[in-house]
Amino acid sequence: MIMNSWPYPRWVAHRGAGKLAPENTLAAFRLGASHGYRMFECDAKLSADGVVFLMHDAALDRTTSGRGIGGTQPWSALAQLDAGGWHSRAYAGEPLPTLENLARFCLANGHLLNIEIKPTPGTERETGEAVAREAVRLWQGAAVPPLLTSFQVESLEGAQAVQPELPRGLLLDKLWDGWLDAARQLGCVAIVCNHALWDATVVSMVHDAGMRALSYTVNDDRTAQRLLELGTDGIITDRVDLFPPAA
Repeated sequence: MIMNSWPYPRWVAHRGAGKLAPENTLAAFRLGASHGYRMFECDAKLSADGVVFLMHDAALDRTTSGRGIGGTQPWSALAQLDAGGWHSRAYAGEPLPTLENLARFCLANGHLLNIEIKPTPGTERETGEAVAREAVRLWQGAAVPPLLTSFQVESLEGAQAVQPELPRGLLLDKLWDGWLDAARQLGCVAIVCNHALWDATVVSMVHDAGMRALSYTVNDDRTAQRLLELGTDGIITDRVDLFPPAA
């Protein structure tokens, strides 16, 4: 699908408020919003019983009080975990949110969302399908749908198969052979690159294909200025305290 008009702001808050609050928690999204951000990026995966919840890593250990692989546990167990105490005492007891929790927050406040499909290894297509179905259910009737992105082609294929009307973007940490053709086949509206991959030629290729050029994760002025001069369309940042989102 090609979007004739781009409804998303240039600046996107990474995992809520970057590193200033525990990532992928409602506390982080609230903090990002308090800095004026209108759009957020989050990571979504599946519990063992099919609940879409927010977490980046496959393993629980880094960002929760749990141990092991999150996707192998039921939501009833995941919901009991502390997802804030690892960050700082102020956030101790902060729970893992579901995508539905975050959707309610975003829709109530007029915020937009980039959902990165972050499957537990081995569940790529299943997770893409589930996230897309949940996104359509939760954002039914909303003026602007969430942007679904993933490094995993299989996840985007799953999302495309079940909910083709949702906008999709291909995440890249390197320009692997055939990346642009893959994005076309997936009907992507955006390429989301490691910021170091962008140069004038790559930006032109993406724009000529009718897609937008977005970057992650940009945390210093010099890099942001380079991307703005290249004519890229979106910047994902941890530094919600440094970059005014209207800039």
